[in-house]
Amino acid sequence: MASGANAVPGQTATQSTTANVVVGSSITLTNLAPSFSLTGNPGETVTTTVPVTMTVSTNNNEGYAVTVAPRTATLNPATPGNTGTIPIGNLRVRQAGTTPFSPLTFGTPVQVHTQATPSAELGDTITNDYQITIPFVIPDTYSAVLDYVATTL
Repeated sequence: MASGANAVPGQTATQSTTANVVVGSSITLTNLAPSFSLTGNPGETVTTTVPVTMTVSTNNNEGYAVTVAPRTATLNPATPGNTGTIPIGNLRVRQAGTTPFSPLTFGTPVQVHTQATPSAELGDTITNDYQITIPFVIPDTYSAVLDYVATTL
């Protein structure tokens, strides 16, 4: 007669596994002010009264940089038939509270913040001041889209 193996109560068998959590590098740019305005007359140099703000969040150990670049070479009028423009280089930017202002250049991003550490857990608030010397153009609202990019280092 064949007999089957019987387990004895209380016997155990053990093996282990290792839990691995692979954390990647991430970066987000949020809460960018949707627009800002500078108001003045020809010949005046005006600066934003409220800085342009955004939040950058990254866990990258090497830190990050933020740049801004205009999509066009000019600020263009809102009124149909107005052929006047303002050169984008008249618009200047700086990290809030620092000097000097740097002119915007079509096709060349301007660095407005850099740091060699990760952001705070809830993100870092970045603020920029803008300044423009208004040329002799007819009254209108002249606009250009500015693209902000946050990049891990």
